[in-house]
Parts: sequence; C-alpha cells; structure tokens
Amino acid sequence: MKGLAPLFLGIFGTFAFSWVGLTLIPNWQIGHLNPQSDEEGTDIYPMPQSGMVTRGARVYAANGCNYCHSEQVRAEYSGADIERKWGDRRSAPRDYIFERPVLLGKMRMGQDLANIGARAPKEEESPSPTGGASPAPQGAAASPSAVASAKAASSPPATSPSPATAPATSPGAIASKPPASPGPAGPPPSKSPAAAPNAIGAASPAASPAPSAPPWPEQTAGLPPMYSAAWHHVHLYSPRSINFDSNMPSYRFLYETRRITDARSSDALQLTGSDAPREGWEIVPTYDAKCLVAYMMALNQSHPLKEVRSTGASAASSSAASPSPAPGGQPAK
Repeated sequence: MKGLAPLFLGIFGTFAFSWVGLTLIPNWQIGHLNPQSDEEGTDIYPMPQSGMVTRGARVYAANGCNYCHSEQVRAEYSGADIERKWGDRRSAPRDYIFERPVLLGKMRMGQDLANIGARAPKEEESPSPTGGASPAPQGAAASPSAVASAKAASSPPATSPSPATAPATSPGAIASKPPASPGPAGPPPSKSPAAAPNAIGAASPAASPAPSAPPWPEQTAGLPPMYSAAWHHVHLYSPRSINFDSNMPSYRFLYETRRITDARSSDALQLTGSDAPREGWEIVPTYDAKCLVAYMMALNQSHPLKEVRSTGASAASSSAASPSPAPGGQPAK
C-alpha cells in the first residue's frame, strides 16, 4: 500500500504534463489569433466565410472529400508540396481561424486543395458560357501569354549589337544555334534574368510548349477553363471526362436533369459524349453543388503571412541580391 500513492501520483503527473504540453500551451500560443491586417486596416486576411461557403464545407465533409484530399501545404523540409506548386508557403494556424471544423484531411488520394481557389482563372480571362458554345481551353496556343511571346520573338532588338558581342547579347542567336556546335571564343552568354524570357520567346511558337500550368489534371479541349466554377461542376459530375484514370467517385446526385423550357440555363453543365443530356434537356447543379463549388473556390492560402516565409518572396530577394554579370563576364561591383 505504501507504493500506491506514488503510482497514482506518477500517473496523474504524466497526464497533467501531457495536457499542459498538448492542450494548454498550444491554446495559449495560437488559440486567440486574430486576422492579419496592414497599418491602414484594409488588407485583412483571413476574412469570415459566407453562408454558401459554410454550407459547402458541410457538403464537402458529408461526402467524404476530406478522406482523399488534404487542405494543408507542408513545409519544404517535410514534403514536396511547394515544389508541386500546391502553394507558395506552408500553411499556418492563422489560415484556419474561421473554419469550424478544420478539414485538414486524412490522406492524399488526390491533390491538396488548400489553394485550389487561387488556381482559378481571372474573370477577364474566363469567358462566360453562352448557349452550347465551349470556351477555349486554358493553355491553348492563342492565349495572351503565347501571343506576347510570339510578338517578343518577331520584334527586332532595339539596338544592333556588334559582331564581336553578338553571341553574348543576341537572344535570337542563342536560341537558333544548335546545341552541339560550340560557340566562338569570347565572353560567355549573358545569364541575366531579363535575357532568359527573350531567349525562350525567340523559339518557334509552334514548337515551344504552352505556358506553365498546374501538373494535374491536363486540360481537355472543349471543357471550361481549368479550375473555374464551371470546370469544378463538370469534374464533380464526370471526373473521368477530365482525367480518364481518376478514381474519384461521381457526384451526379448533386445535379438534376430538367427539360429546357425557354432557353438554356447559364448554369447548365457543358458536357460532351456519353455524359451529354439528350436533346431538349439540360443538367444543372443543385444548391448543395453550388455551395460545394463556392467552398472550393474560397480555399486560398496564397496571402502572405508575417510569421511564415514565402518561397516567392525569398526567390525575389535572392535574385535581387545576386550580382548581374558585366559584359566582360565578371560580376558587376
């Protein structure tokens, strides 16, 4: 009996220290976080969620989406989430102060959705569907960035370089030169950040790849712009129409098929092939489907935070701090 009191005291101390370390201290550190704002109080992040977004989170959890998708970008030392372009920084506790409950996820059968709303196209770049027309897919050859690259390639340089320095200063000569033939003796080619885009743009627009886009999924011709609201509806209704080897279940019960009475609804899904409804009918999203898409469009952790280092900011600072090479090949002092 003499050893019973120390035993209970040790058990109580173990649970007490665990509770203090895992519950009390974290709640004292991050349990009362407020939104971040600038000095003027205009740039506030995060903002409270709307009613549709809150209902969409409940639809998201009710359909088990958090079993296959996470909503947390890991740090660079613990994963390759930032390298996969799932975010510019790791997730922080301040990102979730308005989420109840926080749907961090259990595993990753699909991609991380913490910044799925940040990948949506801009409103001016997202054509609104009219009738049965299908907008041009994102990443097509006629995109504004591709046109700008073609113009940059076709426009002559402002100054004509001398023959002695042409290999170092003419991006067109660098891009058109075969890689196997060595260059003439002289200063090495310039590697300044301003010359790299011109060298890329000097290549043939038909042979050059499209501008960089998220690695998954691939844009399919005839579908709405990737990660737009219309694209999300098509993906929820028929995942295999976008990614043929996807194991995501179809959520067709969130949509209804109805007869077209006067004109085709602006919310009607743009479906092709066997998924398209028969003549005179259309497939439109229910209110729960609209709330679910509104929730996914609201997932955006791209706003910089003071307590988290952003990879984009660090890359910009490192490029600004690195000295640019002088014409003679030596770093400028």
